Amino acid sequence: MEERVVKPFTMWRHFKGARAFVITVAKHSESGEELVVYRCMDNKGNTKHKDGIYARPLDMFLSEVDHEKYPEVTQKYRFEEEKDID
Repeated sequence: MEERVVKPFTMWRHFKGARAFVITVAKHSESGEELVVYRCMDNKGNTKHKDGIYARPLDMFLSEVDHEKYPEVTQKYRFEEEKDID
């Protein structure tokens, strides 16, 4: 099984179509929880997120799509790395 690692300066695609440019992985100052800091872009109104800067817990960023809630989605994970970006 391929290990999924979030690295700075990589591009990821959200299962609803938006793209996320990872800025860094940070630690919450109080809890120590790892957070992915990313720029949401190319959203085109498909998600609740507007284009901008966001932080999301690393575990949630790497989690699988809830296919009971979104049965039509073919993407396995909430965010998947784009290997070839233009």
